[in-house]
Amino acid sequence: MSTTTVSPLRLTWLHLRYQFLETVRIPIAVLGSMLFPALSMAFFVVPQEQVARNPVWATMAVAGLGLFAVMSASLFTYGLGVAEDRQLPFDPYLRSLPAGPGPRMAARIGNGSIFALLGLMPLIIIAWLLTDATVTAPRLAAGVATILVASVPFVLLGMAVGYSLPAKAALPVVQVLLFPLAFAGGLFLPPTMFPAWLDAASLATPTRAARDVLVDVLTGVGAPGSAWPVLLGWTALFAALAVWAYRRDEGRRFR
Repeated sequence: MSTTTVSPLRLTWLHLRYQFLETVRIPIAVLGSMLFPALSMAFFVVPQEQVARNPVWATMAVAGLGLFAVMSASLFTYGLGVAEDRQLPFDPYLRSLPAGPGPRMAARIGNGSIFALLGLMPLIIIAWLLTDATVTAPRLAAGVATILVASVPFVLLGMAVGYSLPAKAALPVVQVLLFPLAFAGGLFLPPTMFPAWLDAASLATPTRAARDVLVDVLTGVGAPGSAWPVLLGWTALFAALAVWAYRRDEGRRFR
């Protein structure tokens, strides 16, 4: 009897296509992640002339809201998406296949990156048309790469939530995590407006570290020396939590 071996790359592509089509069948989920950061820019940044007409401040505002878009897409795609998948009868079957979790996980990361980039497009267009945000093409390319790298800890955090909780519990947990982390990280208000105690505390958050790194790449304003160590430290912690949650879920459901 002959057997056919399918390459991991092809398996990843099949999972990616399936997950993408599954997501776009709910248009409001896609539109929500695309429009919220752009509307925030239109309503809260563009009307403020002192920010919108200052190239550096406007670019910082775009960086913060762009990171929020990617963070939101990551937490909802992996947190709520994984939790919902776990409730489907098809999920245990997929996890029992000899291909292993690698292609499916890689496809989930790719799908999240696609929608994260889609969420950036309306924001960048509004900033280009209605503000004085200025960035060179090389810095823009480096910024997009940086924002995808900075999204990794939030991808891992979303996976930890998704493999730990059912969908009904994952949704409020993701919402509770999203907005406090975004505010404390200076994604809505620049850290210069924080009181001293909040500014010091925010330096220890993954959102502030990611925001400072991204602002440095886009504008050249130096990031604090703690930014990369903090970001890498949270990434390692969330990776450990995601692995623990995955193995715990597997031990409960597949013994």
